[in-house]
Amino acid sequence: MKAEPAALAAGVAESTDSRVEAHNDTHLMRSLLVGIFILMAIYALYFAKAFFMPVILAFLLALTLTPIVRFLRKHGMPDVISATLLVVLSVSVLAVAGYLLSGPVIDLINNTSSIGQQLTERLAQLRRPFERIVEISRQIEGLTEPSQEPGVQRVAIAQSMAQSGLLSQAASNLLSAGTSVLIVFVLSLFLLASGTMFYEKIVQSFPSLSEKKRALRVVYDVEREISHYLLTVAVINTCLGVVIGLGLWALGVPNPQVWGAAAALLNFLPYIGAAITITLVAIMALISFDSISYALLAPAFVILCDTVEGQFVTPTVVGRRLEINAVAILIAIAFWSWLWGFVGALLAVPLLVVIKVFCDHFDGLSHVGNFLAAQHTVIEDEEISDTEKAAGA
Repeated sequence: MKAEPAALAAGVAESTDSRVEAHNDTHLMRSLLVGIFILMAIYALYFAKAFFMPVILAFLLALTLTPIVRFLRKHGMPDVISATLLVVLSVSVLAVAGYLLSGPVIDLINNTSSIGQQLTERLAQLRRPFERIVEISRQIEGLTEPSQEPGVQRVAIAQSMAQSGLLSQAASNLLSAGTSVLIVFVLSLFLLASGTMFYEKIVQSFPSLSEKKRALRVVYDVEREISHYLLTVAVINTCLGVVIGLGLWALGVPNPQVWGAAAALLNFLPYIGAAITITLVAIMALISFDSISYALLAPAFVILCDTVEGQFVTPTVVGRRLEINAVAILIAIAFWSWLWGFVGALLAVPLLVVIKVFCDHFDGLSHVGNFLAAQHTVIEDEEISDTEKAAGA
């Protein structure tokens, strides 16, 4: 009789061990499936970027313009009309900006060699310790300079063929870029004009009324926060570009509209974009002004504008809850720039904000949103919880 409880306990222990082992196996299998899915998604995004890039750009553009469409809907304007007007206005602004900036940008590209030579001359006094190295490199260049032999004609022909190949590649890239831009604006038009169709489809996908309400609440919250963030950041960056352009125009920097547009566009790349803008403005100021002290006013003005925008304007208008920590931003920029080049780098932070907002609305993904959040946000949340505990005590 005493052996029965022992056998029963052994059976219970064996059953528990088997359940734990089965649970571990299930968890491992689930982790492997998630890892395989992520690798396949990265593979698809990399090799099918011609499809995914304009689609994602269209969705982000539609989210950016959604608050305006919603505002006009409340005032009696149909979604189709407001969406058409907004897309046509966006295309017009892009076309006008491209036309106005094309001339100065082409001139800068054509004068790249002369700009580099002028910059080298301006910085000659700062590279005195390296004069010996420069002299050695010049001697090596003189030794390796090709002589005028019959082979020179063959090299010239090869360069001509290479240039023709580059022209054909540039034409192909231009055609592909034009197709992608057309897809972006047409798809964003249909997304904006569809109104609440997607919300109705989401509601119809759930059986119970409570699940329908919860899904609709989550979708509305995510859409509202992301659209507010994208539209606000776009307006802030535009204002920043206008201020920098006007300031550089007042200082006498050549082509201030180009640097204002570059500042607005590159400001979608936190930290890196501002550094690139400051460097470009500093180079142009150094080769444009005789006084180095006066030339430094231009990059100093850009630094001041970027500091005010990054430390005061954006946190106040957007809110600190949607701020992302610097490590996650740099990793995202590196990843998306490797995946999709410069366009991917511009999309890195908006996509990161989309992921964070989505994760914040689901308990199972809250740890991912917490990891992406800025450090001060976590500290503020802990202080709030400690205050609530003290108040409850």
